[in-house]
Amino acid sequence: MLMTQTMRWFGPNDPVRLQDIRQSGATGIVTALHEVPNGHVWTVDDILTRKRMIEAAGLSWEVVESVPVHEGIKTCAKNWAPLIEAYCQTLRNLGSQGIRVVTYNFMPLLDWTRTDLTFALPDGARALRFDWDAVAAYDQFILKRPGAEADYTDDVIRRATALFAAMTDAQRSGLERTIIAGLPGSEESFSSAQFLAAIRTYADISADQLRRHHQLFLEAVCPTAEQSGVQLVVHPDDPPFPIFGLPRVVSTEADVTHLFTQVPSAANGLCFCAGSFGARADNDLPGMVRRLGDRIGFAHLRSVQREPDGKSFHEAAHLEGDAGMAAIVAAICEISESQGRSIPIRPDHGHEILDDLNRTTNPGYSLLGRMRGLAELRGLERGIRFGMGARTK
Repeated sequence: MLMTQTMRWFGPNDPVRLQDIRQSGATGIVTALHEVPNGHVWTVDDILTRKRMIEAAGLSWEVVESVPVHEGIKTCAKNWAPLIEAYCQTLRNLGSQGIRVVTYNFMPLLDWTRTDLTFALPDGARALRFDWDAVAAYDQFILKRPGAEADYTDDVIRRATALFAAMTDAQRSGLERTIIAGLPGSEESFSSAQFLAAIRTYADISADQLRRHHQLFLEAVCPTAEQSGVQLVVHPDDPPFPIFGLPRVVSTEADVTHLFTQVPSAANGLCFCAGSFGARADNDLPGMVRRLGDRIGFAHLRSVQREPDGKSFHEAAHLEGDAGMAAIVAAICEISESQGRSIPIRPDHGHEILDDLNRTTNPGYSLLGRMRGLAELRGLERGIRFGMGARTK
């Protein structure tokens, strides 16, 4: 059973059109109602309007990415109960319209973090990059987080200090804007001062406490998800280690296994992101697919190239880098065959190539770079399945 090939689409204002995605060979759309503020209910009318728009383009919508988890849920704030009810109502409404997979993450404040959105590759393409020294420079000298120096080695502090000193004002401003781009609300000029104030709301929340809050969230919403025919799939931390003093609790196989043990509901699933998990050398990606396969409801297939310092990385071509994509796709094929189900996948964080270099698109969501990635993944899967068939004869 072939993987369901999808692409992410950011709604009617996305420079990449639905007809472009259809011509890429994808059959499904992964999207969200990005215009609805976090914590508010997605109405049936709004869901249906978006679904009809997608279907009119000859595509399907069965995976949401994402229904954001409000910070009040992550911190167990006083408004936790009404926020949970709003989340549950959104799940009911999505389920009523045939949406079966809902992606979310439990990262404090940040959805993702990069330090360069236009990193030049040797072939002239551009990629996303995460540079640990640049993070340290921003943290200490722009964000000015109290105690930040304790999170970095002496060598990193020395390099970060030299890096910041060599930056022009424009480069410093560009680094700040790039990091802020991963913050909810960044479209409304979220500032470093606001980010620092938000970090303080997590001052007394340890990793163990955040795990407990994650468990409480799932215990509260999984019964509704089950009743609505929806599987919640958690996206791993990006990057998969603590930054800016904020805990991370979905970074390793052990983290995910703990979550499934604490909340065994079938509605508690995983969005397997090969790029996020792959930024850590200690994550065995094909093994994780095989061992966690029962819970994988959606997969992001991308690869990163880890850099020598152990923390920095950049987005590699889909079949290159450190992911070992052939082994990952082979494991997904084995899971789908043994379970008799098609797992939705999408190419993620495509390079900017060819005419992408003349377009403005959402960071990581170029048209041609992702189309190249999807074509490579499609060919890889067909070759693997041909080999699987030959072995069974």
